[in-house]
Amino acid sequence: MARRGGSGQGGAPIHAEVLAAAQRLCRRDGWTFSPREIVHALPHLNAKSVRTHVVSRCCENAPENHSHRWPYFRRVGRGVYEILPPFRRTSPGGSPARDEPVDDGSGRAAAREGAEDDLRSAIHVVVSESEGWYVAECLEVAVVTQGRSLDETLANLRSALEQHLDDEALAQAGLSPTPRLVLNYETSALAA
Repeated sequence: MARRGGSGQGGAPIHAEVLAAAQRLCRRDGWTFSPREIVHALPHLNAKSVRTHVVSRCCENAPENHSHRWPYFRRVGRGVYEILPPFRRTSPGGSPARDEPVDDGSGRAAAREGAEDDLRSAIHVVVSESEGWYVAECLEVAVVTQGRSLDETLANLRSALEQHLDDEALAQAGLSPTPRLVLNYETSALAA
């Protein structure tokens, strides 16, 4: 099954890879970057998905047209974004860090550990149909599964999540101990 761009290398969610790329890029020039720089830094990911994450899903002052968002960036000018202070990695001397580990994708929970309000209560899933198969892809965690029917796909998804997530994995992903599933079904707007 071909990867559709929901997770990057090693299974990291796109939003985590976008944040890590911005943190690497900002080592050279303050805390600002352009979406184009992030797209170039992540050639293994779909350019449109990366751009959408920078300008909308990960941007705190973007229009609220996505069901879930991460407050990593702020738009400060035309085509210019800034990493918000909780997500700036600095070395002891105050300059951007060079050798810190990549963010684990938990985003908000990592910035303010232990804050109960920061735990997300849902795992968002995009379901699409292709060639007789239904494919379910989680957005917060690296889980993708499929089935011949929606019911089979949902059962496979629940099983995969049970195998993939334990209490520690839920906490690392910034999820509550009992998250609910929010399914979005994608279909072509035009009849074939």
